[in-house]
Amino acid sequence: MQNKAATSKMGMVPRMLIIDGHSYAYRAFYAIRQLKSPSGRPTNAVYGFIRMFEKLQECVKPTHIAVVWDGGLDQERKSLVPEYKAQRPDMPVEMREQLDEIVSYLNAVEVVSLVKQDVEADDCIAALTKRAEKEGLEVVIASSDKDFMQLVNDKVRIVNLSGKSEDWFDKEQVELKSGVAPSQIVDWLSLTGDAVDNIAGVPGVGPKTAAKLLRGFHSIDELLSRVNEIQPVRLKDSLQNAAELVRRNQKMIRLKAELDCDVPVEAMKKKARDGKKVKPLLEKWGFRSLLRELDEETMKTGDLFEEKDVACVFVKKSA
Repeated sequence: MQNKAATSKMGMVPRMLIIDGHSYAYRAFYAIRQLKSPSGRPTNAVYGFIRMFEKLQECVKPTHIAVVWDGGLDQERKSLVPEYKAQRPDMPVEMREQLDEIVSYLNAVEVVSLVKQDVEADDCIAALTKRAEKEGLEVVIASSDKDFMQLVNDKVRIVNLSGKSEDWFDKEQVELKSGVAPSQIVDWLSLTGDAVDNIAGVPGVGPKTAAKLLRGFHSIDELLSRVNEIQPVRLKDSLQNAAELVRRNQKMIRLKAELDCDVPVEAMKKKARDGKKVKPLLEKWGFRSLLRELDEETMKTGDLFEEKDVACVFVKKSA
């Protein structure tokens, strides 16, 4: 028997797909190498991004879509931790020159591509998520960034495409992965720190210890107010000495969902694709397989991205 949700028509479930643009562009760039256009320009990131973009739509079946890009580092976070994300290598030149091409593709398929000067993509994604929730939409965030676990609730999930499969995080999966509820993720990361972003944690406190502390004390406020109850003594002393660092980390890790990212939900509504706008780009890049698929789908429906019945974990859980 076919899954009811898998065969439902788009629009029955208002659902926003928000894609972490740089995250998926990087993944595409390193997953496919040595792909060039007829003119000799690199196109591996463009091709991989389009393929993942298709897969996400097949799995999520969104009624609304946005791709969000980093606009620079948050200055408040930089003032708190000057070395914030400083260890990250520069973007490869061959990838950087493909970002505009990806955006040109998104423009051709009429998908909102959002970047805001000096605003990190994470904060803009959080803001769009909260706005969509208020307007009654489910939200799926496509990213591998664990910071987004703090946004998960009954209406918000995370998907992380991995090869030919996808990993989904709802409230239950967040707790299985971290040991704490989504509402405790900021405090959990504030205790452990985040080496990827150069945010130091409490010495001697790893993910399991942090989760155990929060299961017992529920929050950092409660933990620090009752720190004398903590055993062993060296853990108590470490937490006392790191109290200021933990408070700082909360400011670093909490996403700024109150930001105004200037895009109304209605503007992100999924639109019918016009093959005439897409085809010249695919020809320029030499994407023969995508051109064949475009011609086949246009002959059938006029839409390159007609819904397909696919077996996705999200669809099964939504039945």
